[in-house]
Amino acid sequence: MTTFTYTQAASLAEAGQRAAAPEAKLIAGGQSLLGAIKLGLAAPEALIDLSGLADLKGIRVNDEGRGAHVVIGAMTTHAAVAASKEVQQAIPALADLAGRIGDRQVRNRGTLGGSLANNDPAACYPAAVLGLGATIYTDRRSISADDFFLGLFETALQPGEIISSVSFPVPAKASWQKFKQPASRFSLVGVFVAQTAAGVRVAVTGAAAGVFRATELEAALSAKWSQAATLAVSISPEQLSSDLHGSAAYRAALIPVLAGRAVAACS
Repeated sequence: MTTFTYTQAASLAEAGQRAAAPEAKLIAGGQSLLGAIKLGLAAPEALIDLSGLADLKGIRVNDEGRGAHVVIGAMTTHAAVAASKEVQQAIPALADLAGRIGDRQVRNRGTLGGSLANNDPAACYPAAVLGLGATIYTDRRSISADDFFLGLFETALQPGEIISSVSFPVPAKASWQKFKQPASRFSLVGVFVAQTAAGVRVAVTGAAAGVFRATELEAALSAKWSQAATLAVSISPEQLSSDLHGSAAYRAALIPVLAGRAVAACS
């Protein structure tokens, strides 16, 4: 039986200090970590609960200096993002994505920061963060989305570093398309397409060891923003995942189809 000490952090500084200890784990909504503990995949000696940190919750629109951004606290739940009028108005694709994560229990307990820190290869939020070119803020620094996701359950976070918020640039257009695995509701393949100030971005989750940008689709859509342009792109299955739910070739075939649906939805 797994035993551990439990502490509800009173401040971000305290949480960071405790989380730096060996075999300590931060817990946000617990939807990823508690499942891993039950399955014997994680055995922390200490849990530091972030749920009492009000400063890590909330949603606001910032339109100062560098264009409109939606800033979401790391401890904000998926349900809160999905229900937010500010998110629905500024980035409806992000509200749509949050509203289709897992089931009602997961959406009411799971958090933005917890999802990103865990970086499950089939999680939905990483696709929105990478697809919109968001910036992840921690208690120490800011990290661009392109530098944050490093691979299977791996991020640029250092030991004890805590995500505090994420800033999403408001795109000209964006859409999220998800082909879900029916039992888990994770993405068998998920594609987030966006027209941003920095250009077209297409992020794919569920298809490989981690979220990634589909540069072939970005190039095709930069040349011509159309559903037909995505369907003309062939995705190599070489680096994609195969499992009992779908082969690498199947996932490769799904990616341009879902990207095309996303483009059509933007219209």
